[in-house]
Amino acid sequence: MPMFDILSNDIGIDLGTANTLVFVKGRGIILNEPSVVAVEKETGKIIAIGADAREMLGRTPGHIRAVRPMKDGVIADFTMTEEMLREFIRRVIRKRFLIKPRIVISVPSGITEVERRAVSESAENAGARDVFLVNEPMAAAIGVGITVEEPRGNMIVDIGGGTSEIAVIALSGIVNNTSIRIAGDEMNEAIITHLRSEYKLDIGENTSEEVKMKIGSAFPLPGGEVFMDVKGRDAVDGLPKTLRLSSVEIREALDKPIRDIMQALRKALQQTPPELASDIVDRGIVMTGGGSLLSGLDQRIREETNLPVYVVDDPLSCVAMGTGKIINDTQKYSRLLAREKKS
Repeated sequence: MPMFDILSNDIGIDLGTANTLVFVKGRGIILNEPSVVAVEKETGKIIAIGADAREMLGRTPGHIRAVRPMKDGVIADFTMTEEMLREFIRRVIRKRFLIKPRIVISVPSGITEVERRAVSESAENAGARDVFLVNEPMAAAIGVGITVEEPRGNMIVDIGGGTSEIAVIALSGIVNNTSIRIAGDEMNEAIITHLRSEYKLDIGENTSEEVKMKIGSAFPLPGGEVFMDVKGRDAVDGLPKTLRLSSVEIREALDKPIRDIMQALRKALQQTPPELASDIVDRGIVMTGGGSLLSGLDQRIREETNLPVYVVDDPLSCVAMGTGKIINDTQKYSRLLAREKKS
């Protein structure tokens, strides 16, 4: 084994609004944790990070707050993001006394230069030697196994927690892209808002996510509609309350964010050059990200675009796998990487 490989701790990070995945060179994806931090309000002391902190969302006593430092794919709380990254890096790098890692981090294609710099500085402060940024749809395409350097067009729809990324890729570049800050979180919020307005029932983020995964859909369910009992708090008298919900009304609640995603997808298709559009007719649309797991979403896109639609086998890990492949062959993918200048 070459000495550089022994000393190298290079890692790839999918720094997501809902979850953070870490790929370590030579080991694969070895961390997948919720992007949540729990802290003491008065002292600022970190209580928990990741899965343990997510369990505290909506359940913490008054002196503890559970926060999600990422919002809409960008850093909302710089200090908490830095602490979270530092902890995740500590967990995956076993030989901490060796060289600091080079890190490739995926970022939404629509973020500003200030937001990009915030991600880079946060990773540097968390212990990175060098930080390289790559656009999420490009990382997702590479993770799926698409040959991004060829002259033919490929369309990627990556629906995460905070952003939906729609991009046409050819010749190692993004020909056009649409990045909207409407994705899984907005779907969860739509369910929360619906139950509050229609039934005066208050539920938390975790419950909303569970409802979306179990009975949420974007298209009528082929096996017939399903039901689910949901527990929350009556917004009028404050008492615990249980409500039986149907997949039909949850689909109606989700319609607005889904229509916004469909509008962005149509816009991207309209902006695609004719030659590449013909490639997409042949190759179809590739869906990645946790949002692509919403029941019937691929079918709805298929119905509204008349294009083939494919949901990849493991949509949650595509971006992280893409950063890992870039790390494993940085020379091949050097054109895709943006290295932020240190201030």
